[in-house]
Amino acid sequence: MIDWHNHLLPEMDDGSHSVAESITMLQAQASQGVTLVVATPHFYPNDESVASFLKRRAHSYDKLMEQWSESMPVIRLGAEVQYYPGISRMDELKSLRIQDSKLLLLEMPMSRWTETMIRELIDLSGKNGICLMLAHIDRYLHLQTAGVWERLLDHGILMQTNASFFNARLTRRKALTLLGRGYVHFLGSDCHNMTTRPPRVGKAYDVIRKKFDDDYVYQMTEYGYSLLQTIKT
Repeated sequence: MIDWHNHLLPEMDDGSHSVAESITMLQAQASQGVTLVVATPHFYPNDESVASFLKRRAHSYDKLMEQWSESMPVIRLGAEVQYYPGISRMDELKSLRIQDSKLLLLEMPMSRWTETMIRELIDLSGKNGICLMLAHIDRYLHLQTAGVWERLLDHGILMQTNASFFNARLTRRKALTLLGRGYVHFLGSDCHNMTTRPPRVGKAYDVIRKKFDDDYVYQMTEYGYSLLQTIKT
């Protein structure tokens, strides 16, 4: 199983504050059956250059790998990139894609998206070697107008939801319905620590397995691995 969205790289953002905390989070992931985590620290274009972010990320990753063991999930480097108007013209955007893939995890504003924003997403996806994945869409569902998700899906934009969407009883039915209809492609723990926001993506996969079956979860995982094997161009 894959955790597509988390903040476990140490000292990168509001997530893990130390290598020890990151190791504990990885061990928890392993105990839940997670075999790969895509590390997605926040990238805020207005606060930092791409070069500075990549340098910090590499340093954080190197520190973590000194304590990493083969009993833990494999780590792929990525970023949770904050959207801003005109992001499609950002020259260095491709370097923020998930390692060895065309996938770019994009965090959208907590507001109703304008037609201009939607058109920019459509324009960006599938061009210049980028395949868009929208982060935790469960946060935005109630804010968007009818037809938005269909338009985005029709243009190959992929959707990630947080594990909490499946784990919470109040939203579980809706999460499973959207998954069954093809509106959800990836799950992320969005974990930040082991206290207030621990990794619980394994529980979400169990919910899916109970509703559908083992083969369904297997196919989700294999689909994810197939996208991660698409080398960047």
